Amino acid sequence: MIRLRRVHLTLDSLAGPVHILRGIDLDVADGETVAIVGPSGSGKSTMMMVIAGLERPSSGRIEVAGADLGALDEDGLALFRRDRVGIVFQNFHLVPTMTALENVAIPLEFAGRADAFAAAKKGLEAVGLGHRLDHYPAQLSGGEQQRVALARATATGPRLILADEPTGNLDGDTGAQVMELLFSLREKLGTTLVLITHDRALARRCGRVVRLANGHVVGDERHAAPAEAAQ
Repeated sequence: MIRLRRVHLTLDSLAGPVHILRGIDLDVADGETVAIVGPSGSGKSTMMMVIAGLERPSSGRIEVAGADLGALDEDGLALFRRDRVGIVFQNFHLVPTMTALENVAIPLEFAGRADAFAAAKKGLEAVGLGHRLDHYPAQLSGGEQQRVALARATATGPRLILADEPTGNLDGDTGAQVMELLFSLREKLGTTLVLITHDRALARRCGRVVRLANGHVVGDERHAAPAEAAQ
């Protein structure tokens, strides 16, 4: 599903070049659940942006869901994300002037789905928000906004879900409920999940934990996730 080879990302600053990713090599198999952990500034979010095609690396090769991202122009990358990737951000990133239903329908409409709004309604019902279809983000709690974001990220049945600290702006109980939904949706879709988190217990729910530090992969542990161990 994901193959990174010698991926570097260096940005210019007034103080000189900043080396964010320093030769990342990583393989993620189809259907894996992978937690990315590490201290702030280690490159976790940047690596996710590179995998999503939202940030181009300075050098290296990136293949995701069968696509060579380096060979795609901006339009090609947008189509790649539309068809193959669902992204969940810490800050929700909902369109404030659109209702919950309209927010979830966006990727479906972009994909040319004639049933975009019917499918969006079904997606919101799946995350327990069938009664909030016509509410705007400002009328929803943080947990409800993240549920809308989950419904939007999974609406097109993506092959890969990328989640960057999805519970970072939520209280403990609400965050736990959101994560139950995320893992449930992932299992239903059979999709690959890459999850950035500072929460050790949450990381252990994944079948693999990759540790970053200073732009390098410094640890890669595989184990039976709780859901898998129970089977």
